[in-house]
Amino acid sequence: MIIKEEQWGTIPILHIVEDEFKEQDVPVVIFHHGFTSAKEHNLHYAYNLAKQGVRVLLPDAHLHGVRDEGLDEVQLALRFWEIVMTSIEELGVLQQELRDRGLVKTGKIGVGGTSMGGIVSLGSLTLYKWIDATIVMMGAPGFVELAKAQIGNYEDAGYKLPVTDAEKEQLFAGLATLDLTKQSASLGKRPIYFWHGKKDPTVPYKPTYAFYKSVKADYADVPDRLVFVTDKQAAHAVTREGMLGAVNWLASNLNE
Repeated sequence: MIIKEEQWGTIPILHIVEDEFKEQDVPVVIFHHGFTSAKEHNLHYAYNLAKQGVRVLLPDAHLHGVRDEGLDEVQLALRFWEIVMTSIEELGVLQQELRDRGLVKTGKIGVGGTSMGGIVSLGSLTLYKWIDATIVMMGAPGFVELAKAQIGNYEDAGYKLPVTDAEKEQLFAGLATLDLTKQSASLGKRPIYFWHGKKDPTVPYKPTYAFYKSVKADYADVPDRLVFVTDKQAAHAVTREGMLGAVNWLASNLNE
């Protein structure tokens, strides 16, 4: 198995693929890490996907990993949505690089991520029709609802946010364009797999599960394409069982 650090445009990535598929047109997964994490923290996802004939790209998000600019967690949190939207934009760059490098011709492309990476994946579905399947580990589709809750939590904790009411409304308007709860037709019955811990204190379980229920009828004729796995005991951490279930499902869909 090959694991290489590469720079695609301005985006640092880990590129993982089995030796025999190095130059071949095989399915690809672009998998995004969580808030304050980094690309190498998701190597266990990449390893288990690569074993099943999938090429994996693990990018470092803006201001994370080798792109770190020394910001503390509060400073990063204030730029959370900038990071998310940058990752969504850069996903398009990575897809184009795959095609320019001849690594994707007929093979399918999947996306996925944990926490913030799951949020990136869901927002990307509103923008990119070329995404063939998605795994969302502890993500949230309701960007506007989540942003309002985050701002409310900071203000309740006594923080004076450096934004005006007009700037907040501008943020909400921008996020609405990537909010899957406001444009669920963007799914287009594409395969999507959710995993979420019911005791998650960071990315609330209920809104994501409510979204799943709201689109379930759209998948009535293809029920295997929409999966929601609930771990009743888990908080904000994916279990090994959860990780394996998600990657096996994604590899199966991409290798069809």
